[in-house]
Amino acid sequence: MARRFGGKFSPGAQDAETAAPKARARVNPVGARANMMFVPPVILAFLSLGAGAAGLAFGLLGAGAWLLAAWLLREGLKAEAAYDARRIAHRPALPRKILAAGLSGIGMASAALSDGVGVPAAVVYGAVAGGLHVAAFGIDPLRAKGLEDVDSFQHDRVARVVDDAESYLDQLMAAVHRAGDREVTARAERVQDTARELIRTVEDDPRDLTAARKYLGVYLMGARDAATRFADIYARGRDEAAKRDFLMLLSDLEESFGKKTKTLLVDANSDLQIEIDVLRDRLQREGVTLDRQAQT
Repeated sequence: MARRFGGKFSPGAQDAETAAPKARARVNPVGARANMMFVPPVILAFLSLGAGAAGLAFGLLGAGAWLLAAWLLREGLKAEAAYDARRIAHRPALPRKILAAGLSGIGMASAALSDGVGVPAAVVYGAVAGGLHVAAFGIDPLRAKGLEDVDSFQHDRVARVVDDAESYLDQLMAAVHRAGDREVTARAERVQDTARELIRTVEDDPRDLTAARKYLGVYLMGARDAATRFADIYARGRDEAAKRDFLMLLSDLEESFGKKTKTLLVDANSDLQIEIDVLRDRLQREGVTLDRQAQT
């Protein structure tokens, strides 16, 4: 689909600029090194064509193992980036990077066997390849993080709500990108950033989960559904009325999420002030003031 580009003085450019001052570029967690891992299986499969029946079988086995390893590595890097971006997260259910290292070793051993190398040497080659893969890309996170002092039930509740909220945001942005409008994309990115500020606030203090759960669940689910319907309508006929209504919805969402985040932060500051006042009263009953204690 053609995409419209423009400069500072293009029609609608000012709205797009003011609509997204908080949008930040996000680096692709995969990178060129991981993408290059798709090249060796193609080369191995091609070279195995003239290696005889046994050589062809081992070569294709090795190429398939390498191809699966490259795909698992990509998915593992994405899962690790999502894990690192959150304060509260479960460890990945499937250790994709570790499996990719093992498959890389199997692929190397099969490639060696396809070239007539003996089994002991092939095992050594496979072990070295697996070790180098781990050295280059590391392993998966092996334990959950965040809220070590909170019971596992509460930890699971927060992690589950955060996972659902992030999934809704990803689906919302996918629908908006499908519509292909710069102004709508910029406004949606602002909503995404504001919603993630609320998510981080809940992660910092799980007691806020009950108050914010409707925002991170029902509201984001509704926004995702509205974005999907808007993308279907706008991609067909560039309906300006639909665009205007959707922009108003995004503005309302951004304002609501921003206000909720501020409310939770104010409540947290109020709780801290209450604790300070209680401590001050207790010290005064003991005949000690905070000023006198500071001087000592």
